[in-house]
Amino acid sequence: MEAFAQFVPLILIFAIMYFLLIRPQQKKVKEHQAMVQALRRGDEIVTQGGLIGKITKVKDDNEVEVELSQGVKVRVLRPTIAQVRSKTEPAED
Repeated sequence: MEAFAQFVPLILIFAIMYFLLIRPQQKKVKEHQAMVQALRRGDEIVTQGGLIGKITKVKDDNEVEVELSQGVKVRVLRPTIAQVRSKTEPAED
């Protein structure tokens, strides 16, 4: 019984770490993945490097083409997109 009592503080510390650090981080990762999968042409985005541009083409599952200024287009990996500044409405059929 005494051996179990010695592990109780360790178990409590792990539980606190899980709810304060691990779980919120997992939630943030899921939200980022959902945001990246919902990208479409016309969205204004910010990359992790701080570049702001507009998506001109969704190339494949892992890459988009971004126009930084008129005539300046770069290919960007989806996971490096930090935020979407403005969303476009989906085209109606």
